[in-house]
Amino acid sequence: MTITQQRHLESACATAEVHWRRWTVDMQVIVTDPGCLAEARLTVDTELDAVEAAASRFRADSEISALAASSGQPTEVSELLAEMLGAALQAARHTDGDVDPTIGAAVIALGDDRDDIALDSPVPLATSVTRPATWSMVHIDHRTVTVPAGVVLDLGATAKALAADRCAARVHAATGSGVLINLGGDIATAGSAPEGGWPVLVHDGDDEPASLVALCSGAAMATSSTVRRTWRRGGQRLHHILDPRTGASADPVWRTVTVTAASCLAANTVSTAAIIRGRRAPDWIRHQSIAARLVDCDGIVHTLGGWPDDAMCRPR
Repeated sequence: MTITQQRHLESACATAEVHWRRWTVDMQVIVTDPGCLAEARLTVDTELDAVEAAASRFRADSEISALAASSGQPTEVSELLAEMLGAALQAARHTDGDVDPTIGAAVIALGDDRDDIALDSPVPLATSVTRPATWSMVHIDHRTVTVPAGVVLDLGATAKALAADRCAARVHAATGSGVLINLGGDIATAGSAPEGGWPVLVHDGDDEPASLVALCSGAAMATSSTVRRTWRRGGQRLHHILDPRTGASADPVWRTVTVTAASCLAANTVSTAAIIRGRRAPDWIRHQSIAARLVDCDGIVHTLGGWPDDAMCRPR
């Protein structure tokens, strides 16, 4: 998990922060103008309310649940959901289908069918699901979306990252403050960073290998993990990142993959695809011209693209 560490700031009085839990993850907002913290938190909550109403497959009244019941008919959606679906399809294109939003039925069949699933919670065996479609069969025309009958969309691989980007932009626009948004390891920033950058401690846990970086203004980071959001089925430990081609949890070659990029959405797209690609991931990431940190199943750290130097702020 990636958690910002406020205590590493040399001048704590120059910033203010708030922590809370939502969507079963730790969330955090840090602003460089302490006087606007309450407004920043309200702005973030308002944005997350809208994201949940649009894209939560755990809510029967969400727009994405309505799409699942549309029987393949063209359906008009909100601008927000259209943007989120467009982002998910772009991620699928960029990753050659490794990140595919049409995996919802497979995710549910594996037991990830509720928002509050507990670590190592047992779930009953389910029959395998034959996926009736792939991402290329989902069509968007402005705000009109057509999803093949029987397809359940799951935007979990991109929605939270896009929400982090949107929250950072909205807080900065509303307050003028520099801001860092951390939605369970999906980190986005906007506005001016504190002197020396935004300090971020990257690690899986207190006893795990750690790396401290300082994100520049406007930089983003995402971590994808096979050791978070796990459960057991039939004696097998499963996790929430599925290989679209098999409908099963991706082989846990990597415990975590952390990526820095110009947006959280871009970082999360690469980190999620890296988990799915397994041993093929390093060569693919090298061609992305980004910095990344991968921790393998034995706890050995692998760094690419100049990590951590290329993930850090440099004097200008």
